Amino acid sequence: MPYKSLSKAFYKTFLGVILSLFSLFSIQAKITEPVEWTVSTEKISDTEYDLFFKVSLQGKFHIYSQFLKDDLVGPIPTQFIFTDGAYERIGRVEEPEGHEEFDKTWEENIKFFEKEAIFKQRIKLKSGFQSPLKVSVISMACDDTRCLPPEEKAFEFDLDRLTAASEKLTVSTNDEVLSQSVILPIKLAEGVKLSITEKKSLWNLFVLGFIGGLIALLTPCVFPMIPLTVSFFSHSAGGRAQGVFKAIMYGVFILVIYILVSVPFHLLDTVSPDSLNNISTNTWLNVLFFVVFVIFAISFFGFFEITLPSSWSNAMDAKASKVGGIVGVFFMALTLTLVSFSCTGPILGSLLGGSLSNDGGAIQLTYGLAGFGLALALPFAFFALFPSLLKKLPKSGGWMSTVKAVLGFAELAFALKFLSNADLVEHWGLLKREVFIGIWVLIALALAVYLFGFYKMPHDAPNQKISWVRKILGGISLVFALSLIPGMLPASSPYHSSLKWLSGFPPPTFYSIYENATPEGHLKAYNTLEEGIEASKKEGKPILLDFTGWACVNCRKMEEQVWVDPEVNKVIDDEVILVSLYVDDNKALPEAQQFNVKYPNKKIIKKVKTIGDKWASLQSINFKNNSQPYYVMMDANYTVLSTPVGYTSDANMFYKWLKKGIKNK
Repeated sequence: MPYKSLSKAFYKTFLGVILSLFSLFSIQAKITEPVEWTVSTEKISDTEYDLFFKVSLQGKFHIYSQFLKDDLVGPIPTQFIFTDGAYERIGRVEEPEGHEEFDKTWEENIKFFEKEAIFKQRIKLKSGFQSPLKVSVISMACDDTRCLPPEEKAFEFDLDRLTAASEKLTVSTNDEVLSQSVILPIKLAEGVKLSITEKKSLWNLFVLGFIGGLIALLTPCVFPMIPLTVSFFSHSAGGRAQGVFKAIMYGVFILVIYILVSVPFHLLDTVSPDSLNNISTNTWLNVLFFVVFVIFAISFFGFFEITLPSSWSNAMDAKASKVGGIVGVFFMALTLTLVSFSCTGPILGSLLGGSLSNDGGAIQLTYGLAGFGLALALPFAFFALFPSLLKKLPKSGGWMSTVKAVLGFAELAFALKFLSNADLVEHWGLLKREVFIGIWVLIALALAVYLFGFYKMPHDAPNQKISWVRKILGGISLVFALSLIPGMLPASSPYHSSLKWLSGFPPPTFYSIYENATPEGHLKAYNTLEEGIEASKKEGKPILLDFTGWACVNCRKMEEQVWVDPEVNKVIDDEVILVSLYVDDNKALPEAQQFNVKYPNKKIIKKVKTIGDKWASLQSINFKNNSQPYYVMMDANYTVLSTPVGYTSDANMFYKWLKKGIKNK
């Protein structure tokens, strides 16, 4: 692609991304789906049928032809996937005329469809054909500024229901009867609203990301770059004013690059309301995170370096030298991002994993990455404005290796959380609460021994002195290890501690190695809505609907810090029917109970295969919310008795909310 076209495409994409980022910070991520597929069938004869696939597109969104050039590097063509069966396709899928225009970005003539298009495939049935016939459609939607991830839609054609040659059947979902099990006849008591719980502590995440960025500044991949880069801009052509301007833009571009990392996760939010929740609770993704974080930790210990391909950074560096100007400054910022990955990558991985393992998903990640990028960017702009202060910076040295080693121990502790998530979701029993805490004790003790200088890491200097700062940190680590030990003792021990200050990180108190463990605050709960409704009718009590998850940190905090409050505990135990629905329960539903469900906007179709899928869909559809924990007070007739709430650390406030719902029954 010629450089002029590359520049135009870059500026076009860059401007679109910047505008998108403003919207991401001003409003919560919305569920958007610009493409809607519907299918129908026409019977031609006893053995021949025409299958129709109609796509409707919003705004300027369009999808592409099936027949793009094989060597075209760009958009993904529309594809129709037919399952094997006793039938044959007559010809290929016919598509409408569409539009064919020269695309400046890809410098090719590309055929696409906008507004509406109908595709047709004729089939001929063979002996032994059994309905339904299953077809999947894969398409990628783009507009003038962005492309959404390719999406697959599955359809079933029940040909047995067609009897007349001209009769048509519209198919939009597999089993409307089953899908009604997650669509409730919700009614609202007077004054009650189904408000969407706001994502809390976004600015807290920004601050945490900022702290992570400050830590990354102290690593040997980034810290030495500060005086070098500032000196480069200070002595560049154009005088001091031009150098300061470039240094500030360098910092701005660092911030923008890190924010851009979160954009793909916002696109995931457009696929399904609970797509990020599915990612965060996916067993094998959590196991993968565990393995990756262990590798990151070993790298931080100095046994090897994790770097992106040197060709990437070399290409960006060459581009920066060749282009110059503001675009060159952007490529310099991108070069720094790539070459510092061995130090920033593990910290960014922690930020990514933490965001996905909470209910906030993409918007939390955006705030966290913005804080991280700002912390990295500020020193370059600040010291460009006040270059004399560079002399006050501490010199690079062995202390940076110590920082990396400490981060390695933190990575190990954090990695264990991901393995615990997978263990809880799958009920493997590998990391019971006491085992988890015990491993953390060993990690903290190993860190203390390292900081006191009893052993060295491969990247430590042979004669490195143990500073007073290291000794203080070693003491803190030792105290932390000792404070965890009471959490490993049985609840019957007088020295036992529930470690409330650590709630949400270790497995829940009931996930214990001790038999007949009866942790305080343990409450009887039903795990299906049907059982809860039946119990509510029988006992005449309202239902406390608890949308929770095995891997939900804030759910554990509620149970171990708020529900154990004597007044709250008594209300839940005596005055309501507790129904805990785990949205990350991976146990498969019987095949006869699996179904496709349409969301209320008639655009998103989701395959409900597991128990968790069912409860997640029930929450999203009926209560317009996909975060956990989420609490609903309702009666057996599906009347919501008080405005639903999410996580709150105030036990008194939660108690008043419970009593209000009971009063409204």
